[in-house]
Amino acid sequence: MSVVVVVGGQWGDEGKGKVVDILAERAELVVRYQGGNNAGHTVVNDLGKFALNLVPSGIFYPGVTCVIGNGVVVDPAALLNELETLSSRGIQTDRLKVSDRAHAVMPYHRLMDQLEEQSRGGRAIGTTQKGIGPAYGDKVNRIGIRMGDLLEPKLFREKLEHTLAFKNKTFVHLYGAAELDFDEVYEQYLGYGEQLRPHIADTYAIVNGALRRNGNVILEGAQGSLLDLDYGTYPYV
Repeated sequence: MSVVVVVGGQWGDEGKGKVVDILAERAELVVRYQGGNNAGHTVVNDLGKFALNLVPSGIFYPGVTCVIGNGVVVDPAALLNELETLSSRGIQTDRLKVSDRAHAVMPYHRLMDQLEEQSRGGRAIGTTQKGIGPAYGDKVNRIGIRMGDLLEPKLFREKLEHTLAFKNKTFVHLYGAAELDFDEVYEQYLGYGEQLRPHIADTYAIVNGALRRNGNVILEGAQGSLLDLDYGTYPYV
C-alpha cells in the first residue's frame, strides 16, 4: 500500500494535475480532499486537453475510482457541467464518487462572495467569487447543507428554510441586494441531487476499503501552500 499526497508549494498552478495524471496509472483511488471549483487542473493526454475543476485527475484511467471527499465544497451545477463535458468526449464518469458529507456551494454563497468582494473596494482580495469561502464558513458555523441532504427533500427543505431566511436578511439590510427565491433554489438543488444521486456515496468506506486492500491511493491537493489560512499570505489566501 502507498498513499501519495500531491500538493503545491506556492500559490497554485504548479502542475499538480499533470503529476497526478502520471501517477494515477498505477492507482486504485484518486481523491480530491479540499478546495472547490476554484481549482483548475489541466491534463494533456492521448485523449486531448482537459481542464478539471472538481473531478480528480485520475478520471482518464478506466481502473481508477475517483473520489471527491468530505473536505471539498461542491458546486453541483459546476460538477454536472464538468461531467457532461467529460462524457461528451468519451470519458467514463460512473467511477466518480462524491462524499455525502461534502458541503454544497449554494447560490447565496456565490452572491455573498460577490457582495463582500465589491464592498472591499480597492482592498478587494481577488477571490474567484465562486462562493468557496462562504461555503466553508457555513460549514464551520454548522449551518451548511451537505450533498447527502440534497437526496432527502424534507430534511433539505428544513435546512434551506432556516439558512436562506437569515441570508436574505443579510442581503437586503446589509448590502441592499435582492432576496433569493426559496422555491427556485429548493427545486433547482433537488434536481441537482437527483442527477448526482448515482455518484453520492459514503466515500469514507470506499477509501478505507482501498487502504485495507493495500491499494495505491493518491490524494490530489488543490491551490497551494501559500494560500493556506494559517501559513499562507493571509488575508490573500
